[in-house]
Amino acid sequence: METYKTILTKLDVRQYDSKKVPAEGFILVQEKETLKRLAEDSTSGGWVAGANFAVIVLSDPTLGFHGIDAGRAVQNMELAAWDQGVISGIYTGIKDEKLRKDFAIPSTLKAVVVVGFGYPVRKIVGKKNRMPLTELAFIDKYGNKLDPKKLM
Repeated sequence: METYKTILTKLDVRQYDSKKVPAEGFILVQEKETLKRLAEDSTSGGWVAGANFAVIVLSDPTLGFHGIDAGRAVQNMELAAWDQGVISGIYTGIKDEKLRKDFAIPSTLKAVVVVGFGYPVRKIVGKKNRMPLTELAFIDKYGNKLDPKKLM
């Protein structure tokens, strides 16, 4: 299944009550001058000024799971973009009061992360030099190394 279709059709099925769904959201930033302002409202994302567009991810900080939801949304956006040849980067270094003022973010919501998107300036190959899974994953308790050959 294509990444984008997977993201669009992915469901968590659980039992729900009639409580109102909490307000969360996204602010799409696409004008160059607004992207520059977004960069200025950051302590670590000055690079976002050069992005084609960015998304400010908002969540309700009164909910214990708000960070998880924000992270899942970001991951889905990044995977959908990557599938289309669009690169992305994130930052969480946010000058909160300045960002709130510049982007009219209500006090009931928190800007959790900003994601910048655009086409790469050079060809990007999606392969990293990562530590092998056998050195990162353990069976039953930390220290019991995973041996994939013994799993099935």
